[in-house]
Amino acid sequence: MKPLLIAASVAATALALGAPSAKAEGNFYANPEFVSGFSGSTSTGSSLDLHVGYEQGPFFIQLGPALTNNTTDTEWGWTGKAGAAGQVDENTSVYAEVGAGKFSDVDMSTYVKMGGKLKL
Repeated sequence: MKPLLIAASVAATALALGAPSAKAEGNFYANPEFVSGFSGSTSTGSSLDLHVGYEQGPFFIQLGPALTNNTTDTEWGWTGKAGAAGQVDENTSVYAEVGAGKFSDVDMSTYVKMGGKLKL
């Protein structure tokens, strides 16, 4: 799985850097993201995701290396996500995404996330 994720990340980065027409249209983007988890007041760990993404219309996909820390160990792995977002009406938008992460010392983790935004 790791070789596939590495190859996909290299391909996405090469496309983002080497495709000026797509880049000029704004389809490629960088998305660094820091996520920290807690159970009550106890930290469960954190992750720094360094994604390169591509979006077309309401759809997006992004992938990249990630540095995770489970409060005792730190290691590099790969995370990615794909999803869609759309405007329902003038004041309402919705989104959905699926994501996965793989680090050498743990099983692959996955998630599904859905939500919306209502302008008041």
